[in-house]
Amino acid sequence: MVTVRPEPGFGIGYYIRRAIPADIPEISMIEKEAFSDPWGEEGIREAMTLYLTSFFVAVADGKIIGFVGGGLENTGEVVYGHLCTLFVAEQYRSRGLGRALSDRIDHDFILHGATAVQLEVRISNLDAIAFYRSLGYQEIFTYDSYYKDGEDGIVMMKWFSS
Repeated sequence: MVTVRPEPGFGIGYYIRRAIPADIPEISMIEKEAFSDPWGEEGIREAMTLYLTSFFVAVADGKIIGFVGGGLENTGEVVYGHLCTLFVAEQYRSRGLGRALSDRIDHDFILHGATAVQLEVRISNLDAIAFYRSLGYQEIFTYDSYYKDGEDGIVMMKWFSS
């Protein structure tokens, strides 16, 4: 468990811990607020089963205020992390929590031998694209009609320095 002290002026104290199955209903509820195409409880449960060790939640005052999840991909030549989902509740944004969640899952990926991490993001989600760029991600290519509603997705990658 990682304990984070409140930043001056923000008044938020939170900690990041590994997600557990009991968190799924709360994550799902937050996810429905966050995404136009949420996974839902069954999708989250399936992802947590596939990627057991790479789901984390940020908790403040006993409630989940953000989460991150992903898993490892092995091409046979390289191992890389795949960031599948990242969300911070609106009232807690711009306080470093998204970066802390990203750092936590990156640490997990590195410990398991990953040399890079990739993600997909909606082409219209300019705030998320800017956030991921600030974390060191670069746009690699675009998937046409990647999302269920037909919107294109951008694949972004970040390489870990050795």
